[in-house]
Amino acid sequence: MSTPPRPLFLPRRDFLLGSLSALALPSCAGSCGSPGIVTPASARPLLPYGVQTGDPTAAGVVLWSKTDRPARMFVEWGTDERLGDARKLEGPLATAEGDFTARVELQGLPPGRRIHYRVVFEADDAGRARSEPTLGSLRAPPGPGEDVRIVWSGDTAGQHYGIDVARGGMKTYASIAKVMPDLFIHSGDRIYADDPLAESIDLADGSVWKNLVTPAKSKVAETLEEFRGNFAYNFLDENVRRLHAAVPTIVQWDDHEVHNNWFPGQVLADSRYTERRASVLATRAKQAMFEYAPMRQGPIHRLLSYGPRVDVFVLDARSFRGPNGANREEKAPAAALGEAQTTWLREALARSTATWKIIACDQPLALVIPDDATTQEGFANGEGPPLGRELEIASILSFLQEQKIKNVLWVTADVHYAAAHHYHPSRAKFARFDPFWEFVAGPLHAMTFGPAPLDETFGPEVKFQNRRPGDPPVGPEGGKQSFGMLAIDGKSGRLRASLHDGDGNEMWGVEIEAEV
Repeated sequence: MSTPPRPLFLPRRDFLLGSLSALALPSCAGSCGSPGIVTPASARPLLPYGVQTGDPTAAGVVLWSKTDRPARMFVEWGTDERLGDARKLEGPLATAEGDFTARVELQGLPPGRRIHYRVVFEADDAGRARSEPTLGSLRAPPGPGEDVRIVWSGDTAGQHYGIDVARGGMKTYASIAKVMPDLFIHSGDRIYADDPLAESIDLADGSVWKNLVTPAKSKVAETLEEFRGNFAYNFLDENVRRLHAAVPTIVQWDDHEVHNNWFPGQVLADSRYTERRASVLATRAKQAMFEYAPMRQGPIHRLLSYGPRVDVFVLDARSFRGPNGANREEKAPAAALGEAQTTWLREALARSTATWKIIACDQPLALVIPDDATTQEGFANGEGPPLGRELEIASILSFLQEQKIKNVLWVTADVHYAAAHHYHPSRAKFARFDPFWEFVAGPLHAMTFGPAPLDETFGPEVKFQNRRPGDPPVGPEGGKQSFGMLAIDGKSGRLRASLHDGDGNEMWGVEIEAEV
């Protein structure tokens, strides 16, 4: 018998606890102040962007926060909501060198339990004033027989759409929170570093979209400070802070963390920039991304084992790619993943004992994504057999078949609409692979457009898409934002994939039995 399903909507009191720093539960992280002594508010460190956790595994989870001055991070965590059983950690000193961000790893989490935590910063000066406590929670990675619910999407603050407070801000983040996921995968384009915000956008219906604008979002990002400001911008939205305070996140990057369709070694032909070397910009963007994400230091491509049922293979389709070209090379010199990462992925998949192997990829496999009239940005080139970047995918798919590795599916975003693609060798130009699914979601908070042309090389079939050819582009006000969800039954291993609109309503779903 399968575990009874959890309610779709978590009670507000339980889920939003992580965002309610105003509860101000007493904290003895560090040394508690003397009774009756009132610390001036100006002396207290502030936590302007809340808290977030990420990259959860059985070994631990990364806890992140940021303060506004030199201060040391202290953490208390436990399974009791009021932290009566709290363990205490002394974290690092947040300094200007890291933009006053700090992170610690919570280890020894009991599988499947709800973990509550409290973060305090203590000023690094003679006064040692402490911040008000900020609260969060997460579900620890599950144990045997426990269900798993994973949500993914991508693309935030794109096409000039920032935070319009009067319209509810970035509302898709709130909708994700309501379905109570255990894990959130942000599939890339967390920021649009190349897309400054204007104060207003005139909409087709005659209304006006009014952006919250900061100095960093008033121009394209070139300096480290400007990239930091782009990542910080999203945390000004209450919906974003609340989701991150309650759900661990796995972070990827794609192109807009740096510049549209960038690749290493590129020199931008963009007159808005004084620094046009994409690799220089990428180095600054990558530093800011790590500073503002709950990630361990290391490669962006990584394996995260989330209980016995799920391994998440996080890919990096930016750091190792070659120049965008016609994408028809017979030896794939214009790689997207690169030989070393492709080898790592094959070997990691072969070692995996999880029921489901979820490959989180920056871009869809079979959608044709042009860079310009003669060059391609994505894997697909428009026709078969496999050439160019498609050879990387062919090598992965054929390896899975040769090694009899089952239950592999792909999740992605990037193309700004939702879709479900089923791949089958009977429809393909390249047939050395077993059938599999790819699910596409997004945007989280950007313009919706598409659909993109489908390349037949690997035999894809569109089972669902939420846009039709000829549909006009529309911003977040048009209601076409989306996210996807994977719900895995802990007892049987059965997986249900579903695609949801920006309000959380299910648009499409499919049940997939786990192969043995």
